[in-house]
Amino acid sequence: MSKRVLVVEDQEDNRQILRDLLASAGYEMIEAYDGEEALIAARSEKPDLILMDIQLPNLDGYEATRRIKAQADLQHIPIVVVTSYALSGDEEKARAAGCDAYVAKPYSARKLLEMINGYLT
Repeated sequence: MSKRVLVVEDQEDNRQILRDLLASAGYEMIEAYDGEEALIAARSEKPDLILMDIQLPNLDGYEATRRIKAQADLQHIPIVVVTSYALSGDEEKARAAGCDAYVAKPYSARKLLEMINGYLT
């Protein structure tokens, strides 16, 4: 059974890039448009890893991460922030919310995939 990655991203073009990248590595991708959908998908799908954008409609990535990490049955899931919201102090804020890693856009697809593989293998 392939590993499952929840991608929380509101921009379709960014989801497509990640869809292609994850498929090329044999991972199954679950998609969520915003933080609220991320909470529902994390509970129902129990992914092996979450790629979380920060700037999302309805519920931002920080709060979605806090809520996921607050649940005993979900807190073990690694959450990697993948965001263009990369100002000074943002990585620390993401880690304080419970994120395990932080990747700023634009990113190297190869390096992102290496990071994902590191968590999933």
